[in-house]
Amino acid sequence: MRRLPFQRSLRPVRCLPATDLLPSTVSGCTATILSAGALLLAAVTTGLAHAEAAAAPTAQAAPVAPVAPAAPAALPPGSPLIGQPDSEGARRLAPVAMPPIPASEDRLPLTALKLPPGFHIEVFKAKVPNARELAVSERGTVFVGSRLLDKVHAIVTRDGKRELKVVASGLHRPNGVAVHKGTLYIAEVSRVSRIEHVEDVLDHPPAPTVIYDDLPKDEAHGWKFIAVGPDEKLYVPVGQPCNNCLPPSTHGQIRRMNLDGTQAEVIARGVRNTVGFDWNPKGGQFYFTDNGRDWLSEDVPEDELNRLSHVGEHFGAPYCYQGNVADSEFGWGHSCSEFTPPVGLMGIHAAALGMRFVRGTQFPEAYRDAIFVARHGSWNRSVKVGGDVVAVHLKPDGTVRSVEPFLTGFLSDNHYLGRPVDVEFLPDGSMLVSDDYNGAIYRITYAAPAMAAR
Repeated sequence: MRRLPFQRSLRPVRCLPATDLLPSTVSGCTATILSAGALLLAAVTTGLAHAEAAAAPTAQAAPVAPVAPAAPAALPPGSPLIGQPDSEGARRLAPVAMPPIPASEDRLPLTALKLPPGFHIEVFKAKVPNARELAVSERGTVFVGSRLLDKVHAIVTRDGKRELKVVASGLHRPNGVAVHKGTLYIAEVSRVSRIEHVEDVLDHPPAPTVIYDDLPKDEAHGWKFIAVGPDEKLYVPVGQPCNNCLPPSTHGQIRRMNLDGTQAEVIARGVRNTVGFDWNPKGGQFYFTDNGRDWLSEDVPEDELNRLSHVGEHFGAPYCYQGNVADSEFGWGHSCSEFTPPVGLMGIHAAALGMRFVRGTQFPEAYRDAIFVARHGSWNRSVKVGGDVVAVHLKPDGTVRSVEPFLTGFLSDNHYLGRPVDVEFLPDGSMLVSDDYNGAIYRITYAAPAMAAR
């Protein structure tokens, strides 16, 4: 009888000790025999399959349907990329990624920064993670909010050295901080809390007490800038939950409330996203920055500086931007004349954020009535603008006379070396600038330049 090919490869099975094999619940001999049987069965099955294939008539292969390309992943609600034009230039633009850790002092771009003659800049404190809004107490303690982390920090000076302390943790985007008569107020995305007598408990601070939680939870433009006004009220904004949309009645506004969180009311509408406001020491009028929408154009709209004249004013968004640009989506049927125009424009997608009127008398007379505005810098523009602090000078009627460069050098060759977020004044009249990109706070002082010797 003719032997099949697989039979010629068979050999007697030799039993091996179990220790020579892989761990098994069967003996070495049994495992070897089973393996040989498996090989024999596989060979028989393969041979039969080949024989059947040879005997069967040739069949035409069924056509294969083309695979449809996968649909792009849906963007999360409120993503800044929603509405991005489908063009090569637009696709290259994306929010600026932050470095993973704060920069050490020797890595800060101090030598690249420029100021007008007589001004000097130094590092006030380095390695302050994601330093955002600033608040300074009457004692000079500096409180620092964070948008990306869960902590609020305090900078205290002891024995000539500045120490960084965690005041509160476990919070959700505690960007907003304000201190008033010894009480620290903290604004998260959806609530406001406070710590009373905060400077007396910095070594062992208690958990903040929630005073107001009737705020939306939207992540888009959910971080807050807060401040206490001369009317002893706490001011809290609620941005649009989107790049550009018709927001519900709970969004696109600024609210104010009592210091215990009661009697909240809406004082302004049509506010897309304000991350900075202050009151003019002359007259007490309320001014605020507001960021224009994305993806309308690389050249419009500009960010705004607005002034509230009476409760209930509407500042245009999303129907009109920069006071004279009707929105391409929602401007139909509306005129920009329906809304309160800005008192000044702050740059194309420049991200004008924190702002303060000058406090104290250290700065020269030319700056005494100015507003300093931190411009975080554009990301949805091919040629970046901002990344600086500008001085805004007002006319007698309170509108903007000029916007002048003040602190520059954070933007170099279209790349950021740092990104200013907020400005605030110390009791001695010097100015602080926060930089969330580097996790740093700078201090600007002024000394009149010495006259040249004759």
